[in-house]
Amino acid sequence: MASMIAERPSIRHFASDDERWQAAVARNPQAEGAFVTAVRTTRIYCRPTCTARQPKRENVTFYANPAEAEAAGFRACLRCKPNLDRPDDAQANMIARACRAIEDAEEPPTLEKLAKLAGQSPYHFHRVFKSVTGLTSKAYADAHRGKRVRKELKRAGTVTEAIYSAGFNSNGRFYAASDDLLGMTPTDFREGGAGATIRFAVGECSLGAILVGATDKGVCAIMLGDDPQELVRTFQDDFRQAKLVGGDKDFERVVADVVGFVEGSQREFKLPLDVRGTAFQQRVWQALREIPMGKTVSYREIAKKIGSPAAVRAVAGACASNKIAVAIPCHRVVRTDGALSGYRYGVERKRALLQREGAR
Repeated sequence: MASMIAERPSIRHFASDDERWQAAVARNPQAEGAFVTAVRTTRIYCRPTCTARQPKRENVTFYANPAEAEAAGFRACLRCKPNLDRPDDAQANMIARACRAIEDAEEPPTLEKLAKLAGQSPYHFHRVFKSVTGLTSKAYADAHRGKRVRKELKRAGTVTEAIYSAGFNSNGRFYAASDDLLGMTPTDFREGGAGATIRFAVGECSLGAILVGATDKGVCAIMLGDDPQELVRTFQDDFRQAKLVGGDKDFERVVADVVGFVEGSQREFKLPLDVRGTAFQQRVWQALREIPMGKTVSYREIAKKIGSPAAVRAVAGACASNKIAVAIPCHRVVRTDGALSGYRYGVERKRALLQREGAR
């Protein structure tokens, strides 16, 4: 997530019948609510995730919703019941409404108020909200306010104007939270993070080109790729407003330590890290660092470990947002069936890293 807010249940747009068919074949959960599949030979329509036997492509028609399918003469599948809300759907809709209430409010609503709006007890609402979004309602509200602050700091004439426009009713309350919300002072943020200085250098390792970046606090980037220039461009985009300085001889030792760890000559990453992300991302990344070398876990297991079992997709998003390869070992996370799936730096590099670590 580029956003400070963890991903919440969303419906992906599928632009063509080919995309819809591929989603149905893969039983992609993101297709839920986007369309239904109707089989002309049986006159039955299903959810795109239905576990019934896959029909032939030439027999399948797609409709936007159950009402359209039924108007065309199809009847609902008795297995997946596409005409009924699932319990998960009802929960997701409830939390989506709560999220909109948080986003529309001038002041963050209390847990009790949100629970009352949802018709739930505060305890139950808190548990469901965290399970679905990966955050507490307070953390979600804080993250949304941070987003509003960043937007207002870019627009407003002064920092004070931005603070009040974002819903803070005092300078003191904002400055007490500004480092968590922005990762820097509001003045530095208005200047595009120009006060941050990051040293970096590009080298080579057995996995290809490697770029290492570090602030005074610690390593903030380890990036892998095929083209050194492309790595530098991506790094500049990710840290576009910071002051980027080419590494000197002292920094070469940092790069050498990183390369040694990537190559497997060091079993423990001993350099300090400068890791910044949302509260949810931080929890995921900490859980990743606790995966022993030579082991792999699933995205679902990570979601359970951080106390958000329903936030599997958000966990995958946090892994994809990780800019510190290997030191924060998102390569040790695999699909439930053991498949390697996606990796920011390429599945082949993920496979090579796991083989080097002796992972099964």
